[in-house]
Amino acid sequence: MPKTITARRTIVRRDVPKAPHSLTIARSLRERFQRRQQLFGGWISIGHPETAAIFARAENDFIGICMEHTTIDLATAGQIIRACHEFRKACLPRIYGGDLQQVRRLLDAGADGIIVPQVSCRQDIDRVRDAMWYPPQGARGFGVAAAQGYGRDFNAYVRGANEALSLMIQIESIDGVERIQELVTHPGVDAVMVGPYDISGSLGLPGELQHPKVAAACRRVIAACAAAGKSCGYQLVYPDANDLRREFEAGFSFLVLGSDVFNLSHRSEEVDRMIAGVKGHDRA
Repeated sequence: MPKTITARRTIVRRDVPKAPHSLTIARSLRERFQRRQQLFGGWISIGHPETAAIFARAENDFIGICMEHTTIDLATAGQIIRACHEFRKACLPRIYGGDLQQVRRLLDAGADGIIVPQVSCRQDIDRVRDAMWYPPQGARGFGVAAAQGYGRDFNAYVRGANEALSLMIQIESIDGVERIQELVTHPGVDAVMVGPYDISGSLGLPGELQHPKVAAACRRVIAACAAAGKSCGYQLVYPDANDLRREFEAGFSFLVLGSDVFNLSHRSEEVDRMIAGVKGHDRA
């Protein structure tokens, strides 16, 4: 008898969602900056993507990569960015020096924006924005990498990048404070982060964060940001809930809660005290 041939039905699932567009995370963060929502961030200084994944899995809204004071290179930064995106968290590298090519390469790696340290004039902002934005608004070159979906999202990314990426500037000197009005009104600025320790140094008062001159400088930045409708933030190293409430009441709209280095260092100090207590008890 001839074999019965049963035709196979090919089931095509039409309810499988597409992978999120590479700018979805970036656009969400920029919109929240523009609305001056209360946000939380964390710093990554240890160059390992698993450290970033731990931070991204927490309730942080964005993760900053410190490339200014660490040995984190572009390749490692790219891995950290991908680790953050696995948990749908935005990632903003803080650049170093005046090499703007790093801006383009970090954005092509998928960064959701750029943090610029030591900003004291509008020209500092102009140069970075020019490197961030595609023509005709800027001079960013057209590459194909992770941000563009390795070519699959190229057209959509190029059309949307200028409106989705965030530019955060850091005010870390009295020169920046004195020019704060012209800096915060720059149309390219989405968020401002105050650096009180560096401000104290520029005033000749290194580390005196409670000095009236340092406190007045910080208040001046907060007030200028509020008047311009720009998000303003600050880093807290070892905060508690009362610290968070106090800083939000002072006018900050986002807070960066320590870093991987600070957290590990703080925990190691606690372990030291615990060990010392046990050793002291045994000797007694």
